[in-house]
Amino acid sequence: MSRESVTVLGLGQMGSALAGAFLAAGHPTTVWNRTPARADALVGRGARRAGTVAEAVGASDLVVVCVLDDAAVRELLGPVAGRLAGRTLVNVTSGSPEQARETAGWAAGHGARYLDGGIMTTPPGVGSAASMFLYSGSPEAFAAHRETLAVLGDPIDLGPDAGLASLYDTGLLGLMWSVFGGWLHATALVGADGVAAGEFTPVAVRWLSTVALFMERYAGQIDEGRYPGDDATIDVQVAAVEHLLHAGRARGVDGRLPELHRELMAKAVADGHGGDSYGRLVEVFRGAGRPA
Repeated sequence: MSRESVTVLGLGQMGSALAGAFLAAGHPTTVWNRTPARADALVGRGARRAGTVAEAVGASDLVVVCVLDDAAVRELLGPVAGRLAGRTLVNVTSGSPEQARETAGWAAGHGARYLDGGIMTTPPGVGSAASMFLYSGSPEAFAAHRETLAVLGDPIDLGPDAGLASLYDTGLLGLMWSVFGGWLHATALVGADGVAAGEFTPVAVRWLSTVALFMERYAGQIDEGRYPGDDATIDVQVAAVEHLLHAGRARGVDGRLPELHRELMAKAVADGHGGDSYGRLVEVFRGAGRPA
């Protein structure tokens, strides 16, 4: 059974991982990089090295670009834009939602179908079905190439708005950093009393599954704009965060992260929402009620 041919432009760590996953799945893969030697290992595995961007784009109907930033995408593809007609461009370069929408319009103007992508893993996770790859843009392109893109990881279709993959990507990275920050703070706290990180972390991971249930509950409240405090009110959680701050001060642990949580909760309480659920804090982030 023949496999769809693919071109990968950009062979940094992530681009090389993408090309490697296509090769491993049996897809004829053409590669190009500004520094040709970056392609040597992939060529050794069966990839075809393109001498120019034009040659690389012309080799496949599916062109995946993974470079430094949006400016680099335009620099590479601008001179060969005429060759994009009838092809699908999948741009997994990190950028803003606004840049993604602009590039989608630019690609459409040159007769190409466009998908913007968000890679929710590091290079070692490429090729695993457990890794999420977010896509937004042309529904036709996603349907046509879904099977091929699935060799990289689980392809999640976010719909026709090309900016959504980038928007989800940045939001999810913020969530990741917040989780890491909370875990590191907690690890420092219990570690001050001699608890090893390896001993504490399995308990923390189990707790996160419960936190996920609260997130699902609060999501419905946010969409409805109603925040019944029928589980734990903000007033109760303000008292609880004081215990966390006290324990941290007693152990010399930096308290800036829980202090931020207390500040957000205090704002909601001051606005008269202490009896609401923690989901109400989304309105603080949105700036609801603040002067324009």
